[in-house]
Amino acid sequence: MLLSAAWRACDVGVNGAANGLALIFYGALLTIISAVWWGALVGYVGRWNLAVALLGGTAGAAVMVWIFVALLHVPNGYRC
Repeated sequence: MLLSAAWRACDVGVNGAANGLALIFYGALLTIISAVWWGALVGYVGRWNLAVALLGGTAGAAVMVWIFVALLHVPNGYRC
């Protein structure tokens, strides 16, 4: 969602749909990775302490999104 908003703000693509297919694949990849992360954390750590599992899951999701946006960024930032 963040990457799509950045591309839309900078008018990347034709009618905002040129990068839609790439975003579908990236979104699917992020969904799979986060589902595995949350499943492992809540399934294993959640048995003993659910609050720690939820905090770890949230922190892990933030790190995943941060890495994802950092890998697909424009080298000089999003200056349109």
